[in-house]
This record gives sequence, structure tokens and C-alpha cells, in this order.
Amino acid sequence: MALETIRDAWKGFIAVAIAAAAILAAMTFLFTAESAPIKVGILHSRSGPMAISENSMVDAELLAIEEINARGGLLGRKIQPIIADGKSDWPTFAKEAERLIAQEHVSVIFGCWTSASRKTVAPIIEKYGQLLVYPMAYEGLEQSPNIIYTGAAPNQQVIPAIKWSLDHLGKRIYLIGSDYVWPRSINEIMKDTIRALGAELVGEDYIFFGSAKVSRAVEKIKLARPDVILSSVVGDSNKAFYQALTDAGLSAKELPVVSVSIGEEELRSLPIASLQGHYSAWSYFEAIKKPENERFIRAFRQRYGADRVTSDVIATSYFSVTLWAKAVEEAQSFDIQRVKRNMLTETLDAPEGLVSVDPYTQHTWRSFSVGKILTDGRIELVWTIDRPIRPVPYPPTRTKAEWEEFLSALYAKWGGRWANPIEAD
Repeated sequence: MALETIRDAWKGFIAVAIAAAAILAAMTFLFTAESAPIKVGILHSRSGPMAISENSMVDAELLAIEEINARGGLLGRKIQPIIADGKSDWPTFAKEAERLIAQEHVSVIFGCWTSASRKTVAPIIEKYGQLLVYPMAYEGLEQSPNIIYTGAAPNQQVIPAIKWSLDHLGKRIYLIGSDYVWPRSINEIMKDTIRALGAELVGEDYIFFGSAKVSRAVEKIKLARPDVILSSVVGDSNKAFYQALTDAGLSAKELPVVSVSIGEEELRSLPIASLQGHYSAWSYFEAIKKPENERFIRAFRQRYGADRVTSDVIATSYFSVTLWAKAVEEAQSFDIQRVKRNMLTETLDAPEGLVSVDPYTQHTWRSFSVGKILTDGRIELVWTIDRPIRPVPYPPTRTKAEWEEFLSALYAKWGGRWANPIEAD
């Protein structure tokens, strides 16, 4: 009898021990899961023609993450950036977006520059119910429930750029851009604006994405004799374009270019002698005199070197991470839908000034400035709207249905792509 009692007691002890071990394992797993780093995706072109612009966006996003981690992270967890290279190739962007979501299990993706990459990534983001924060000025004509657009919409960049150009440079306008959805779309918007303001469009042309074949376009510009060129040429093509203008005797004094794609960072890799005196139009320039901008510039240079510069896409990439982090803290959760709802009411004192996410459009209120490119590669402010402008993703010159029909026609013309796949001879 005593032996049976001992056996029963021993079985009970083992059962209790097993239960305790299971509880301890569960608590350990829960503690580990709750304290493990939270992954965020960073998806930009680290190689290819767009690396000239997008590598600096990665730098800015990493700086913001490092600052957040230095303050203890978010909700007791450090942020772990998972960097993916879109390689300036739209299918690669889509593939990497899916990998970040399905394999890396990121909580958010900060990414893309070109609209072709964003439009290729968007269906993946929507399929998984993920959140993309897009920190680049773009053509508008879109409102995805899974994207927060922190870059400028057309009424915050290209339309003010047209108005300033007409007031200060002349009424005869030539439009040139890279041959994909963003330049094609903003040029349609600018053509509507040019007609409405009584100016004259004297020419329009496109350069194959990443191409250095620009001589034909420059010859057409010479024949058209415009007062000003509005340029949405992107990436490495700008090297050839500005050099060809100079070689043709078309300096900034004879024919100014107003770019909506070149900032301070791009100037580091471009032939500055060919760009001096030309103009750039953005929401942010390094020359903005605000305490928050001075702090940002100082932090960026301390992290990456005294020779580094900031630009609109750098500042936007930086405050995009900060906006997301602020929403996480207010939501007290990394849940995508809760964080997105909080982002739609966020306001932040960014390097350019106050920025706010508009809850009706999921776009951001942004400022606007025009800058003149100097011989040392800096950009001098020449005109500023020193207040945030409400975003209007769909310009009212056409209905939403008409704009969507325009985009659908482009997509079909290019064989189900968001960029022209064929370079002209």
C-alpha cells in the first residue's frame, strides 16, 4: 500500500512538472515573441539606373530607424530593417515585395521611387492586406487603401512649377520626360494646365527609361525654340540630357530647364557644369531655414559623412518612418489596420515644416519651393509657398473616370506594363 502511494505521488509530481514546463515554455515563447525585433521592409533600387536616387532613400530610412532604436525602439521592441533591392526593374520590385511580406513577415514596407515600380508592387500589397508607405512625389491618379502617399501630388509640385515658370521664365513650354507612367501622366496634367493658363505647348518628347540616347530629343528642342523646358527625366538619363543641351549651346541662360526629378543628391552624380543655372521644383530643399531641418541635416551628416547632402526624397523617406512610428506608439500595436488608421490623423514637424496625412485621400499636405542650381552643387531657394498645400490626387481638369481611362490606355499600349518596353531607334 505504501508503495502504491509513493508511485501515485511520483506520477502526480511528474504531471505537475510537465505542466509547469509547458507553462514555462509557453511563457518563454510569448516573452520572446513580444520582445523580438519588429521587421520592416525597405524596398528601393540599390542597383540599376535608379540607384543614383534611391540609395539615399535607404540611408534616410535607416537613419530614422536607428534614431528610434536608440530611444528604446517601439513598444519595447527594436526595429529590424530588411532591405530589398528592386534593381530598377518592375518585376523584381513585385517579387521582392512578396518576399518581404510572405517570407520575412514585415509589418510595413517603405519603398519605390518610380510609379512603374509602385504600380507593380501595389497589387501585391493589396493581396496580402499589407501597408506601403510611398515617399516620392508622383502623378496622383491613384488612391489605394493599402498605400500612404507621403510624397507630393501633382497640385503640390508640377502645377505650381508650371505656374512659376510661366510667371518668371516665359510662355512657350517644352515637355520632356522618361518614357514611363509618371512622366506621361504629369505631362498630361501639365498640358491641361498650360491650356488653362493661356500658355503655348511647343513640343513634347520622351527618353527611353535609363537611356543615354538623347540627341534626337535635343535637336527637336532646338527647332521648337521654347522659353523653358519642364523636365521629368529621371535617373542616369539626366547625365546625357544636360550634357547634350550644353553641347548644343543651350545653357541655362539661353534655355532654362525646370526639373521635377533632380534634387541635391542627384547633383552629386551629374555634370554640375551642365546644370548650373537651371531650376528644380520640390516640397523640400536642404536650404530651408528651420530648426528641425538643421537638426536633420546635422544628424544625416554625422551618420553618413560631412560631404553628404539632403534632398526632398531623403527628407520624405526620413519623416515617413517617423510618421509610421508615431502611429504605432499611438495605436499601441503593430497591427497593420490599426497603425494605418492612426497614420491618417498624424501631423509631424518635419524638416520642411508641418506635414499632415489627409484622411480622405491618404496623401500628405506638403509645401512647395523652386530652387536654382549653383556652381558648387547647392540649390538656392528662389521662391517658396511657405505653407502646406492640401493634396488633390485627381486634378479637376478631367473626371476621375477620364484619368483612369488615360492610364488604362497607356498600360494596354505598353503590353500590360507601366513603362514603354521598346526603345525607339
